[in-house]
Amino acid sequence: MNEKRHMGIKASRALSNTIIHILLVIISIIWLIPFVCILLQSFRVESTWQVGYVIPQQWGLDNYAAIFKSDFTHWYLNTFIIALVNAVLQTVIVLCMSYTLSRFRFKIRGALMRFMLILGMFPGMLTMIILYRVLKDLGMTEANAVPGLILVYVASSGMGYYVSKGFFDTIPKSLDEAARVDGATRFQVLTKIILPLAKPIVIYTILTAFMAPWGDFVFARYISFGNPFGMNVAVGMYNWLNKDMINSCYTMFCAGGVIVALPVTILFMCLQRYYVEGVTGGAVKG
Repeated sequence: MNEKRHMGIKASRALSNTIIHILLVIISIIWLIPFVCILLQSFRVESTWQVGYVIPQQWGLDNYAAIFKSDFTHWYLNTFIIALVNAVLQTVIVLCMSYTLSRFRFKIRGALMRFMLILGMFPGMLTMIILYRVLKDLGMTEANAVPGLILVYVASSGMGYYVSKGFFDTIPKSLDEAARVDGATRFQVLTKIILPLAKPIVIYTILTAFMAPWGDFVFARYISFGNPFGMNVAVGMYNWLNKDMINSCYTMFCAGGVIVALPVTILFMCLQRYYVEGVTGGAVKG
């Protein structure tokens, strides 16, 4: 009797797993359809405007060749510089803030954490007008939007300490104390002991810090309008979709989308394991 019951539970579990996997496959196919369409359209060379079919009638690399003769390379370089600088500075700030809040105890620690938590609940859209005025007064808009965007992205980095602090909380404080007894400074404890043990959260922080400005459009368009020299790739490519340019630039837009997606896709696929470990490890404690 118990054996039959065990077989029934095993069969129902296998059936439910099969149904779940089928649903996941269907959802994945639906999710991937737009990306596949963009990829196919990027190789279409018989026309440059929008058409009613997906599979090209003539295949070629003309769109990729044309895109590097446009301002796309400058936009791409701007985006890469912004994302790279932000990844470095934001990672340093976040990890230092997380280590401080995880290991140190001071009077306003709790109040500071609550203040940053509450402040982070307000949508960033509320600050766009004042940020624009400040950046305009500093001469960091339009043609000089790149340093302005970097300044804005990095300025509030410390508020993103939540996941990293949770990960640091899982590392025993006895390691810090032992190193301090041996004469290590706080900086040496962080760099020589904590960070090597926190490799997943370091990579997670770098990835998120790089990807955020890489795909930003709303704020970048608000700051870098009107001058192609200061645009990032999202804002520059968006201009190809206006009514005056879409007929001649639609397939170039698709090719640009593929080129923009490649670095982040490759980076994420190579470091996916660390990304997942960082998220799950940082969620253990708060």
